[in-house]
Amino acid sequence: DVSLPERVSCNTLLVDSLVFNTRKRLKKTRKVTAADPAYMIYTSGSTGLPKGVVVPHGAVMNHMLWMQNRFEFSGSDTLLQKTPYSFDASIWEFWAPLLSGIKMVLAKPEGHKDTDYMIGEIKRHNVSVLQVVPSLLKMLLLSPEIVDCTSLRLIFCGGEALTQDVVKDVAILLPEARVVNLYGPTEASIDSTFYIASDEHEDVGVPIGVPIDNAAVYVLDEGLNFVPEGVSGELHIAGSGLALGYFKRETLTNERFIVADIQGIPTRLYKTGDLVRWSKEGILHYIGRADNQVKLRGYRIELGEVEAKIQALPEVQDVVAMASKQRLVAYVVCSGEFDEQAMKRALRGELPDFMVPTVWMHQQALPLSPSGKVDRHRLPEPVVVSDIPYVAPETPTEILLAVMWAELLSVEQ
Repeated sequence: DVSLPERVSCNTLLVDSLVFNTRKRLKKTRKVTAADPAYMIYTSGSTGLPKGVVVPHGAVMNHMLWMQNRFEFSGSDTLLQKTPYSFDASIWEFWAPLLSGIKMVLAKPEGHKDTDYMIGEIKRHNVSVLQVVPSLLKMLLLSPEIVDCTSLRLIFCGGEALTQDVVKDVAILLPEARVVNLYGPTEASIDSTFYIASDEHEDVGVPIGVPIDNAAVYVLDEGLNFVPEGVSGELHIAGSGLALGYFKRETLTNERFIVADIQGIPTRLYKTGDLVRWSKEGILHYIGRADNQVKLRGYRIELGEVEAKIQALPEVQDVVAMASKQRLVAYVVCSGEFDEQAMKRALRGELPDFMVPTVWMHQQALPLSPSGKVDRHRLPEPVVVSDIPYVAPETPTEILLAVMWAELLSVEQ
């Protein structure tokens, strides 16, 4: 029973359709403002508990207006919606078509894990706008059929570090496509900075760029002082995109959303925990995490959450989780028998698959530093054990492929 005009303003659509109240069913309509919550998405928690990030209408509206104004989606565009909706990156995939009138193609569930399916959909529907994590883009570029995806004009990357070799491959295989590197935590409404990548850039890592409209970013030291150009510091985000905080977690909200004096003005900031530096051109470069949060294959993982679930298993006395060579590794001290498969089965009922360690290291005790903390540097190198017997490559092609993959995966065989 709902009819909307073909073109409506961003403000009207977000307010009226995100929280839609029809007078036929309600005696009283509720006035929704930009400060009211629009959505809540759960993300990993460093204390072992997931946390719900509450984002207001004004924050997501600011992001959508920026994206539309900056990239000028038009009726001739087609977007492939393939990000699972439990990730905040899916939000703009849904709203961009609704706000701009472009065509949206809904991928099948789990379709983003099948590169052949993805390429088939891009070709079949002439997809021009695509969002992928860099690791998935790498796999797409390995397909011989990627050169047929000539409809692509905008490839948005985010979720993990984008490397220059990927950008160069896109320039060769898809010369009409632009790669846009997006950066932003859930707590700052999807994206806070962006960078239009160039194959001429010399750095290994592609910069995360400059702030989007109505966002401000500051690189600060532990005392919340500005750091000089070229010096690493923690990235702090301010502006219209900030979330309201964490749902029913006031203490954590106050720890991560702070008020600091920025050039004499009290400013609300979100502490990202990401280390960055400014280049002399005024471009942000990502360095890494300041805490023990990691990103594997596009997923943001708080190691504390993984450790808390493993620690809750009855046979586990102590545990440390780490990321090594693109694998999630668990170092476990057990009071009884060490049964890796049983622990994996137990965790799969508590955690998504990407948070279940793939490598398990049984330890008699965890190494400690003089202060009594676990000394992660003294943990042994993870050993990957396979049930499949090793067969050495024989032909020149097999040898070449084996060497390439060993280098990419940082393994000996």
